[in-house]
Amino acid sequence: MSEFKRISPQQAQELRSNGAVVVDIRDPQSFANGHISGSRHLDNHSLHDFITHADLDAPLIVSCYHGNSSQGAAAYLAGQGFSEVYSLDGGFELWRATYPGETAQSSEE
Repeated sequence: MSEFKRISPQQAQELRSNGAVVVDIRDPQSFANGHISGSRHLDNHSLHDFITHADLDAPLIVSCYHGNSSQGAAAYLAGQGFSEVYSLDGGFELWRATYPGETAQSSEE
């Protein structure tokens, strides 16, 4: 299994402020109802395009509901060549509780 690190919302916020990319692997409706500001929805349909156009050296934070599914996705993305991959502990639910002002709605982002 490829290397990734588990990080807290506070560590993720610091990485975000330094330009890290955030991807959200939850279902489309959950993403539309609320997600980390600036995050990108990632699913089986968008995965290939994302990997093809991504900067593999940019820090990448993977978010899910509670921080469980994101670990498998983070390991997969690390295996695809991303050099710095993180799984968000507590997922979007802990993020929203910690940074309610750093969330957005709709799939516009």
